[in-house]
Amino acid sequence: MFYFFDTDTVFFTVGRQAVSYLEVLCTLAGLVCIVLAMRARVANFWLGYLYNMLLFPLFLQKGLYASMLLQPVGFAITLIGHYRWTHPRKGEENRRHGLKITRLGARAWIATLLVAGALTVGIGLAISNLHRWIPDMRPAQQPFLDSFILTAILTAQWLSAQKKLDCWAAWMTVNVVNTIRYPFGGLLFLALESGCKIGIASFGFLHWRKTWKAERNT
Repeated sequence: MFYFFDTDTVFFTVGRQAVSYLEVLCTLAGLVCIVLAMRARVANFWLGYLYNMLLFPLFLQKGLYASMLLQPVGFAITLIGHYRWTHPRKGEENRRHGLKITRLGARAWIATLLVAGALTVGIGLAISNLHRWIPDMRPAQQPFLDSFILTAILTAQWLSAQKKLDCWAAWMTVNVVNTIRYPFGGLLFLALESGCKIGIASFGFLHWRKTWKAERNT
């Protein structure tokens, strides 16, 4: 059964790109997760846990170390988001007793971007030297691009955990960049998934904005 978790075990090929069983499982879990998030369904967190666990070995074997290291952190943020959505503080409840959708202020956005920029540089420098510190590891692919995606995903996940409408801008950035860069890392099927997520994120933003406007007046 472990061949499902080996990126060297080919499920099928697209052109000259091999697609593993693990990559297919990741793609399906990721798409279902974002569709549920688009609908603001709490069930998206259960798929999110599975998605994090599947992506860790996939990125490890592809040498995308920043994305690999993101998964445990992402898992923790998913736990926080799950709790926040189902246990809102007083004054944050919507009509279904869940967490209301809100927006970030200008100062919060500036602070978020400054922290993300610092993390991108710091993590990029660290993972570009990771193979020197751990000789058995292959050199990292696209270390600074990978670290940019890592910080963008962390930003998107944290904003999603707080049910901020602004999270969709971060998710859109992540998916556009991933659609372009995944094929260079040998992850064609995940590139197709990211392309699909661009459309889903657009609908997610529209749905959340409509709900935000309705909840703002309650």
